[in-house]
Amino acid sequence: MHTLNEEQKKAVNTLDGPLLIIAGAGSGKTRVVTYRIANLIDQGIPPHQILGLTFTNKAAQEMKERVQNLTQSLVWIGTFHSLGVRILRASIREILPKYTSHFTIYDEEDSLKVLKHCLQALEIKGKGLEPKVFKSLISKAKNRLESPDDVYTPRWTDLAEKFFPEVYAQYQATLEKNIAVDFDDLLYLTAKLFRDNPDVLSKYQNLWSHLLIDEYQDTNQAQYRIVQALVAKSQNVCVVGDPDQSIYSWRGANIENILRFEEDYPQATVIRLEQNFRSRTSILNTANSLINCNQNRFEKNLWSDLGVGQRVRLFIGDTEGDEANFVAQTVREYALQKNLPLSHMVIFYRTNAQSRPFEDSFLAYNIPYVIVGGISFYQRREIKDILSFLRLLISPSDSISFARTVNLPKRGIGQKTIEKIRHFADTHDISILKAAKEAPLPPRTKAKLDTYLTTLAELKQISKNCSLKELVIQTIEQTEYLSVLTSDRETYEDRKQNLDELIAKATEWENTAKDPSLRTFLEELSLKSQLDEAVLSHDRVNLMTLHNGKGLEFPLVFLVGLEEDLLPHINAKGDMSAIEEERRLCYVGMTRAKEFLYLTHCRFRYIWGMQRLQKASRFLSDIAKTWLEKVR
Repeated sequence: MHTLNEEQKKAVNTLDGPLLIIAGAGSGKTRVVTYRIANLIDQGIPPHQILGLTFTNKAAQEMKERVQNLTQSLVWIGTFHSLGVRILRASIREILPKYTSHFTIYDEEDSLKVLKHCLQALEIKGKGLEPKVFKSLISKAKNRLESPDDVYTPRWTDLAEKFFPEVYAQYQATLEKNIAVDFDDLLYLTAKLFRDNPDVLSKYQNLWSHLLIDEYQDTNQAQYRIVQALVAKSQNVCVVGDPDQSIYSWRGANIENILRFEEDYPQATVIRLEQNFRSRTSILNTANSLINCNQNRFEKNLWSDLGVGQRVRLFIGDTEGDEANFVAQTVREYALQKNLPLSHMVIFYRTNAQSRPFEDSFLAYNIPYVIVGGISFYQRREIKDILSFLRLLISPSDSISFARTVNLPKRGIGQKTIEKIRHFADTHDISILKAAKEAPLPPRTKAKLDTYLTTLAELKQISKNCSLKELVIQTIEQTEYLSVLTSDRETYEDRKQNLDELIAKATEWENTAKDPSLRTFLEELSLKSQLDEAVLSHDRVNLMTLHNGKGLEFPLVFLVGLEEDLLPHINAKGDMSAIEEERRLCYVGMTRAKEFLYLTHCRFRYIWGMQRLQKASRFLSDIAKTWLEKVR
């Protein structure tokens, strides 16, 4: 306890009634939560009456181990979903009488298979009506605690929403027939169980006298209702969180849950943890200056006694290539002159597509790197798909590229047909494309292959008289590849932006390569891909999206692409609540830095193959200029 500051001690010693701990970035909240649980046990609360909830198994395990080390006691600490499993195993019959405690939990793949059968049974098919589309809609409905009956409405904006109610109803009926639940049901059914069965709820209210919830700003409607139900009698609920780090609304998280805590619990005690144990004062002053521009938040001001440190540095490049080269050169400088391990450095960007110029620069400078929470640009599905189409234009015998592209978009060409074509090509010593045209196949299959082969022939002709950039654009358009991406709404924009980056790469290649041909372009990208896979060093620079950086910290942080329509993202345009979330995302990235923080952007950026003038992010205008130092 002597290692805690005054506010932390106050939080640890406030044991009864509702408590809101507003824990700023790097303020030692995990230590506070574990010490508070230890104090509850010291004050005579039996360990089995304490319930701790968080959002990841890793965080739950860490907290559980810390409590056990402090108290030699076992306290039930887990995720909301693991709590749902525990409760439903014991009580699911109260709402689903046919179920036993041995019900099956379907994962994402299982759920998509169920939906595929549902769509076939309902004879629903077409573009935008794929299983993943409906899975996303069902997940959002369950997080809002909406049953199939609740979502019936005459208003709809697209076909998926029109069919959604009957697909949802059929999906739930199939789950019940299979005595199964999906991942979202673990929360949805638990909240419903508590709402409709007061006796069952009372049992769990008596079982746990004290609740602690971490990352409360990330709770959705179902989680919010579960917590409210469990503490309705005792009011002994401690929630820890920071509205300034609420960045997951797209997953269903509702920032209002933490903002209205005092309204939900009028007797609540509110404690602010504002001392930051991670970052230098210069970094915190810059981050505070930014986040103070948000309206929807609790007032707080992070501070540190670790010293002022180096001022936050701002780099403005002419192009994204200049930006990437500056980062690569700065990384080498810190590694060679300051002996900072590469693994202590991170590059944060808003979207996955932005990794491409940094990967190129790091490969050119021979700097090992790793894409955290994602895959290398040149290994992404949509990039490999388009490159496979392009390869067939110069290598008609490439059977791997043929197999990869022949069903893009879906044509119903099965694996057996592909093997027949391969065998015909081998036995007649001809290319795979010629075999696809000449092999003895059923007329219906021939017709499907003809549209594919015609498209490739047209692209081959186009390639003779157009630029590389135009060829990439035409390949995306002529193959109708964007329709392939619409099957997953959640990833569509990211994948489309990756294709935009591929066009930008083709434009850059034409402007800089000695031989800007399609063949050398494909060779270059093939070598990059193999080099990327060959990087085995454990000391590597981290590249990741801002969303993947939550909860992490690094001595050196580069926050790149600070431009309008990138950060804040174009999807937030015109929506002030979305802009505030983008500002929180920027704030989260900045507060990951311990010693050094660089903010970068460029004046011109290739977008869909055109070099466009970029406007600096409004977030840079939010920051008081006294905290920034421009560098060249």
